[in-house]
Amino acid sequence: MLKQEIEDGQASLADPNFRADVLTGLAATPRAIPARWFYDRRGSELFEAITDLPEYYPTRTETALLERIGPELGALAASNAAVVEFGSGSSAKTPLLLRAIDPAAYVPIDISGDFLRHSARELSQAFPGLPVLPVEADFLRPVPLPPQVENLPKLGFFPGSTIGNMNAWHAVDLLRAMREWLGDGARLLIGMDRVKSPDVLIPAYDDAQGVTAEFNLNLLERINRELDGTIPLDAFRHRAIWNAGAARIEMHLEAIRDIDFTVEGRPFAMQAGETIHTENSHKYGPNGARQLLRAGGWTPIEEWTDPQDWFALILCEAQPIRRAP
Repeated sequence: MLKQEIEDGQASLADPNFRADVLTGLAATPRAIPARWFYDRRGSELFEAITDLPEYYPTRTETALLERIGPELGALAASNAAVVEFGSGSSAKTPLLLRAIDPAAYVPIDISGDFLRHSARELSQAFPGLPVLPVEADFLRPVPLPPQVENLPKLGFFPGSTIGNMNAWHAVDLLRAMREWLGDGARLLIGMDRVKSPDVLIPAYDDAQGVTAEFNLNLLERINRELDGTIPLDAFRHRAIWNAGAARIEMHLEAIRDIDFTVEGRPFAMQAGETIHTENSHKYGPNGARQLLRAGGWTPIEEWTDPQDWFALILCEAQPIRRAP
């Protein structure tokens, strides 16, 4: 009886948006669950492990770029700015930016509260004179910034090519929201992954050690734990494919046999070979990247890439908002 009461309590504490997205996504055709739900504490830890894998080029390529362009960023960033990082994770790249521009405050925003607080403590220790003001939030929804930075110029920081996880219209909506939150005169430093050979791309999302597979399957473990699911984990395998027509890597969880399961008591059935689409990672050429940013309310003013042109960091400034007379 006590065990059942504990399990019922865990289910009742589940994020209602997580519950809605999972139940809606599993009932849809084709089935799909948004990638943001990867990032419980275990998922965040696994993603950090992915960034260290030899096949996963984006993190080390972007980090090298930040190290190289630090002096230029220092000259281009507004003095006394507040850095607002969207989806901060472990904030591993953040010290490079903070040292380059010496901001007045740092606001990390992340959906994983435990991970956010841990990284915020570490940054506070590394930069003892810098106000670190963490915000636990899903930045795909309206995010109130701390009042301490209301009157400071803002530099948004959106590294890691997270923008590529969204379809173009969702990406434009998010960029417009960031423009609104950061305000007039703001700038945005954003990472965007380039289109390249599938021989490079697919191993980056399907590594030899199986860490990305564990990351993908952890979503099912989270559903079982938080939503009283009965999904048999051994009935699924991780798949990463290159969709050339859409210029994106897709991650799926594929059923390897016919299965029946429940989530919060609701029944679901899947046939062998059917998938749950869990992530997209869109890749952009230079023109496509600039068009997306302009549509989202940002004007690119500077762009840097690595020698292989695998990854880009783009600095933008907020376009004036046209208001009705």
